[in-house]
Amino acid sequence: MPAGRVVVTGVAGFIGSNLADRLIADGYHVVGIDSLAYGVIEQVPAAVEFHEADIRRPGLEPLFRGAMAVFHLAAKNCIADCESDPLETSDINVTGSVNVFESARRAGVSRIVYAESSALYEGSTVFPTPETEEAPRSAYALSKQAERLFAHWYARTHGLKMTALRYFGVYGPRQDYRRTIPPVMSAFILHLLKGTRPTIYGDGSKRRDFVFVDDVNDFHVRCLDDARTIGRVFNIGSGTSASVMEILDRLQAVLGTNVVPEHRPDLPAEALETRADITAARALGWNPRVDLDEGLRRSVAFIRDHVVEGRPISGARATAHTAA
Repeated sequence: MPAGRVVVTGVAGFIGSNLADRLIADGYHVVGIDSLAYGVIEQVPAAVEFHEADIRRPGLEPLFRGAMAVFHLAAKNCIADCESDPLETSDINVTGSVNVFESARRAGVSRIVYAESSALYEGSTVFPTPETEEAPRSAYALSKQAERLFAHWYARTHGLKMTALRYFGVYGPRQDYRRTIPPVMSAFILHLLKGTRPTIYGDGSKRRDFVFVDDVNDFHVRCLDDARTIGRVFNIGSGTSASVMEILDRLQAVLGTNVVPEHRPDLPAEALETRADITAARALGWNPRVDLDEGLRRSVAFIRDHVVEGRPISGARATAHTAA
């Protein structure tokens, strides 16, 4: 018997498509929503009840009816793109999120797990960084802070059971490599597999807390069953950090390459370091299980097989889909 009906916004994205796979494997019926502005339809599991829809669009309420929970992951999240277009950033991340919260409320869905971001800690100098620290700088981080304020209002005013997750550097299969400035893992892997020079912005000394997507999804599904997550915010990271140059060196070791990177000027609004204090998540029994080297090997295998060689993803759909 299915475990229940769950809605995932941003289901064609990196984390959303991986989460949908996990929920389906656990017996849930997944209703997926994505505008395909950033997501990729070929990544969506075939078993998902998929609806092509923008989270800002009125009339989403019917898609939420009968659901036991919503995972709200849809967002505009490339920091460079958000800096260049703060109006669209606010429209998607704030107005779109309020529309999701309101649609869920009207449909009678009270349980919402939504994505905040470790970008809220951009200006912090406290490492590892606890959930009590907030120092947003970028337009993206400010939009996520505004989303949080509306989430608190819905919890206080309408009784929605909210959980906020502040992801750190999530990586793994299906990580987006099509952004204006792609995430470091997927960008490096693609360049090294093709024998071209990867780009490093700055000197490569920036440090990031990287966490594998399967570990993130372990916490996602925990939120469905553990009432202790309701009304709280959790850092989801590894609790450790590695420099950009170290990631390149480790990937070169995995692939047996020795490519000299190209250095470009540093990007604005980026933190020098991110490292999560994951005490709160660990107190619930969650711990990241995939170490960095294993995660890199899995990421390389996926990009080699499904991006460079173009093999279809097992269990994913063809291009046909439903427009809501």
